[in-house]
Amino acid sequence: MKKDYTQKPLNIFMRYIAGHKKLFALDMSCALLVSVIDLVFPYVSRTSMNRLLPGKLFTLFFTVMALMVAAYLVKAGLYYIITVLGHRMGVLIEADMRRDVFNHMQDLSCSFYDKNRTGVLMSRITSDLFEITELAHHGPENILICTLTIVGALAVMFTIEWRLALTLAVVLPLCLWFTLSQRVRMKTANIEVKKKTADIYAAIESSISGIRTAKAFANEEQELNKFDDANSLFKASKVEYYKTMGLFQSGMDFTCCIAQVLVITVGGLLIMQEKMDYIDLVTFSLYVSTFISPIRRLTQFSEQYMNGSAGFTRFLELMRTEPTIKDRPGAMELGGVEGRVDYEHVSFDYGNGVPVLKDIDLHIEPGQCLAVVGPSGGGKTTLCQLLPRFYDVCAGSVKVDGVDVRDVTQSSLRRNIGIIQQDVFMFAGTIREIIRYGRPDATDEEIVEAAVRAQVHNEIMELPDGYDSYIGERGVMLSGGQKQRISIARVFLKNPKILVLDEATSALDTVTEQRIQASLDELSQGRTTIIIAHRLSTVRNADMIAVVEGEHIVELGSHQQLMEKDGEYARLCRAQDLK
Repeated sequence: MKKDYTQKPLNIFMRYIAGHKKLFALDMSCALLVSVIDLVFPYVSRTSMNRLLPGKLFTLFFTVMALMVAAYLVKAGLYYIITVLGHRMGVLIEADMRRDVFNHMQDLSCSFYDKNRTGVLMSRITSDLFEITELAHHGPENILICTLTIVGALAVMFTIEWRLALTLAVVLPLCLWFTLSQRVRMKTANIEVKKKTADIYAAIESSISGIRTAKAFANEEQELNKFDDANSLFKASKVEYYKTMGLFQSGMDFTCCIAQVLVITVGGLLIMQEKMDYIDLVTFSLYVSTFISPIRRLTQFSEQYMNGSAGFTRFLELMRTEPTIKDRPGAMELGGVEGRVDYEHVSFDYGNGVPVLKDIDLHIEPGQCLAVVGPSGGGKTTLCQLLPRFYDVCAGSVKVDGVDVRDVTQSSLRRNIGIIQQDVFMFAGTIREIIRYGRPDATDEEIVEAAVRAQVHNEIMELPDGYDSYIGERGVMLSGGQKQRISIARVFLKNPKILVLDEATSALDTVTEQRIQASLDELSQGRTTIIIAHRLSTVRNADMIAVVEGEHIVELGSHQQLMEKDGEYARLCRAQDLK
């Protein structure tokens, strides 16, 4: 069930904590006992000085002190539990959030990734969420301990000397006002730091991904300069954040010191007036230390809070980003596909008002092969991306077997479409894992059969580890032809009824192209196939050829028909010495 992220941030945060309520309850129970032990010692000290020592009850005095030592040993054990189990709870919450944000990113549309850099998104699901771990652990625990300690200390101090306690209570509103006034500035500064950190992630990711290009052009210095620019912005934002943090910390320290000075001043005045004795002032001073300690602790915690709060804000910002392409309510599963594809008066732009396709009308029968050709930038790839709903049409409709693709679930639609692109993407792993990606439940025998049909089995077996050979990042340890044929094997295993070949052989040499073309021809048998190609020799046997130019289909027909027409297609063929 999809979670609701429109609620208030605190409610969403508590919902994640509620998922680990047993650990949370244990953490809070330990924190409660820590507060009680801190509050007991000053009271025990006062009783000892007022009754036990004057009454010469020395045995009882040492017994009470031994009990306090035992209590502080218990406190140490409680802090161990808080540290270990509390951090465990924080890690579990972080893992829950990371899973949710990754799952949500899987749902986001291609247009989202067109506008956001990979490194920035990596920062969102790594460093930002780490800060939330600390907040999830230390936040509730610190708030409980500090609140109970402050309130408990004030309550006991009012029983000792109400006038002195009232003096101290005056400091609290001042402290609260200063904290709230700085909170917004600190959070804003911290969010800026996280943005610049994300920029550094993006610079690193871009440089590592393009390291071969940088080396090929001997532009390592330029990449370093780009990184330095991002790093300088990060340093500037961090300095600004620490200025804000420094003002907050110094202001809180001043408030705490003033509280102690006020207690001694007013306490001294009351002793002068014989309204208070020294033992009560000493006890009061101990409670002041107990009172001030959580305030200092909250001051130290404020940096964790701001980091975690800023990270949680950015987490919510991402989780509240809605995919532009969603399954309609009641969308049906697409099954038993025959393979008829219809583009009915389709128009499309990328949201910038610049048309890419206008009034496209195409009808492909099951098992037919359609080739889409034309100059670069004419909208050929976009035309094919509308079929699996990587983008949605702006006008008209795309249909499979007479059903609008917007009326079926995206997953069932894409299960029935196989796509092979010029730039084949492969996740790091073994060849077996890469081919099995086409159908995760496939057996080893089926994987081998798919490789045989893709004419790549023999080459795989020549590798040191055969199907268990590691291919490196993006398949860097394979040749272009091997990658292409492994991607074909992957689609063989998927066995879709509709096939899209987007410049599948254009980056290969002629010999390799011919070998792969044989694999593609077998793959296309019995499937509705859409081919995007610049090399027209690969499409001359297509049932239909559509020439796309200037957002329109300017010509449509077989190779022979278009050559006889002697139009744009014939001109393209002559440019490639094709008859």
